[in-house]
Amino acid sequence: MAVFFRQCGHEDGRPILLIVALIIPARPHVPTNQTILYGQYNAMTAKSIMLLGTHSNAGKSLLAAAFCRILARQGVRVAPFKAQNMSNNAGVTPEGGEMGRAQIVQAEAAGIAPHTDMNPVLLKPEANRRSQIVLNGKAHGHIEAANWFDIKKMLWGEVQAAYDRLAARYDVIVMEGAGSPAEINLKAGDIVNLRMARHANAPCLLIGDIDRGGVFAALAGTLLLLEPGERAQISGFLINKFRGDPAMLGNATEMLQEKAFGVPTLGVIPFIPDLQIADEDAVVLDEPTKSAGDAEVDIAILRLPHIANFDEFDALAAEPNVSVRFVESIEKLGIPDALIVPGSKVTLSDLQWLRKRKFITPIWALHNRGVAIVGICGGYQMLGRKLADPLGVESKELSILGVGLLPVETTFIAEKHTHQAEMNLYNGATVLGYEIHMGETRFLRDEGNPFGQITMRNGEEVQLDDGAISDNGRVWGTYLHGIFENEGFRREWLRSLGWRGSESSLADLREAEYDRLADAVQANVDWAEIERVIRGQ
Repeated sequence: MAVFFRQCGHEDGRPILLIVALIIPARPHVPTNQTILYGQYNAMTAKSIMLLGTHSNAGKSLLAAAFCRILARQGVRVAPFKAQNMSNNAGVTPEGGEMGRAQIVQAEAAGIAPHTDMNPVLLKPEANRRSQIVLNGKAHGHIEAANWFDIKKMLWGEVQAAYDRLAARYDVIVMEGAGSPAEINLKAGDIVNLRMARHANAPCLLIGDIDRGGVFAALAGTLLLLEPGERAQISGFLINKFRGDPAMLGNATEMLQEKAFGVPTLGVIPFIPDLQIADEDAVVLDEPTKSAGDAEVDIAILRLPHIANFDEFDALAAEPNVSVRFVESIEKLGIPDALIVPGSKVTLSDLQWLRKRKFITPIWALHNRGVAIVGICGGYQMLGRKLADPLGVESKELSILGVGLLPVETTFIAEKHTHQAEMNLYNGATVLGYEIHMGETRFLRDEGNPFGQITMRNGEEVQLDDGAISDNGRVWGTYLHGIFENEGFRREWLRSLGWRGSESSLADLREAEYDRLADAVQANVDWAEIERVIRGQ
């Protein structure tokens, strides 16, 4: 068993926060009535298909996960691929490489372990015009407005090589684009959409979100902005997130085909409510998972401007009678049973945001009331006494005072830690998770204790103290992302907050949800035609 930690990207450089920890299952069960053979797809390299969208958040990531699940259930060796993600939500592979959350989810749906070849380029936004580059799993400088196209030229060779390696190991690659393929100001630097599809010889399906309105104009308009050769790469449309009776569409899809260069609509996929699969867009943070007034335990999480890996708290939200809500103002904070300061891509900037929003005094007031306060990764650093950045890794500020609830001090360094990790806790329990951070934190040992000891990193034995916990256990912090994915630890912590709910298995829930997603998609598309498209027939 291995623990991993949701997405995602946009080709035009705007950050989309979205991705956390999952337990990678065995290959999904292949029903005995399925007769598709690997040989129907297998050749010198894999067959492939690319899912494009008329815009961001059209549903590309979830539909790619559905395609992976459907093919895996048919016995096909399938893997996901996205040349470039832009997201502060990432995870760590078994080899210790960092990659975008969406492809980790898609790999899980396919029943395989994630590998950085599935997402060779991850851009992690740090400012409006600056992102850290994670190349083949490791930090590799920065990309800015001034060097955007030059860097993309270098990255293009890397993404081709990653795809080729992946295609040599699998039968089918389900590819995902980013943003829209018709962003005419960005085509010259395209490494993720139609140019990548041409390299892979991948037919493309264009997805439109009918829930937003204007789906027919979006689909037809996207094709209108493409060159004739690019339009030839589009094999079909998928209309996503439809609510209501499909009969309401009348002959609209036939009319669309007539006006949109003869491209057929291969499916109208219904809106799937309450789907317990990691979302890629931070808009899901706007509403609580359950009404706080109806829950036994109310957990507030600070919605930092550069919040990272927010979906690692899905494990808490999945438990019955637990409310998880993201707050960005002291007016909405209230008096929760627990407050979590989550991870951040730009910790010093987000700590200054806490001060500007006047959160420091309310955090101390909650502490004085006995409310549990937790910091994860960047949040752990913020709860310490001081954060120093002498090398200017994150900021021009040489140092800044932390919240002061934990006896630790952090110094930022150029080296980035990315590890899958095993840790023995202060109470003797063992938990699994992963680390993604650039700071080194020193425990001051004048009050409290280390939270635990890291005993394994990427399969190698180590002995490293991690985190800090107050004497009464109500305040603690750790670098370990995904700690709440550990069921025993999660439930013990929730019970300390007054939770009495029945237990549920998050891993089993997600497996069932992948099947529910795949069933809904397969039932509402012309899957036989999509298979012919994949095979190039």
